[in-house]
Amino acid sequence: MGRFRATVEYDGTGWHGWQTQPGAPTIQESLEAALATVLRTRVSVVGSGRTDAGVHATGQVVHFDLDADVEPDALQGRVNGLLPRSIAVRDVSATHAGFHARYDAVLRTYHYHVSEHPVAIGRSTRVHLRPVPDWDRMNRAALSLVRQTDFSAFCRTASATTNRICDVSRATWERMPDDGHWRFVVSADRFLHGMVRAFVGTLLEIGSGKRDEDDLQRALESRDRREAGPAAPARGLILARVDYAAEGIVFP
Repeated sequence: MGRFRATVEYDGTGWHGWQTQPGAPTIQESLEAALATVLRTRVSVVGSGRTDAGVHATGQVVHFDLDADVEPDALQGRVNGLLPRSIAVRDVSATHAGFHARYDAVLRTYHYHVSEHPVAIGRSTRVHLRPVPDWDRMNRAALSLVRQTDFSAFCRTASATTNRICDVSRATWERMPDDGHWRFVVSADRFLHGMVRAFVGTLLEIGSGKRDEDDLQRALESRDRREAGPAAPARGLILARVDYAAEGIVFP
């Protein structure tokens, strides 16, 4: 009885994002349905943030309230037994009544995965780049993102969000252990709609020589979405981690 917290992992391929919406399969809807079946009552799940259609997560944090006494490990096992193979609850624990998965989060980290060569395993979670970009050039340009400022140039034009100020604390491309695999790691207190994919799309144009290194800085100053690059494909993006103040910050 009380409030519970869980970490959810999902492959977003074929899903219409996290948030429940009419007539479309979503992660939130599927998770709530599994909980309702196990607990025989409607359960409302609150996520740390929304992910778009086709976007994945390894560290989506959620909370939900239950009126019944449950054992977290048993609940995790029963819910996982009902969820589709593309969704998994990684952990469940009791938490205090005031915990809020979204509003208490102080840092969110996304990873965007790319490959220098075609892959079969992992194809749904990384993007094959042709030609291979200049990684050093992109990392120099990415330094312009590490700041607290208005990121309107990297927000979808249809977004209803009026506050476009975000504090980005990390933005860098990292080589992964397996050959030809890279990821873009970006951490911020909050993200705007389409922000990370716009970062990646712009940086890839810089890395391929289609843009000057300082074009990202100019786009930022313009606050105009048309001045930034196209959104990178959704399949490379993963919500990797959500951090909370009381737990300390860990950069994955």
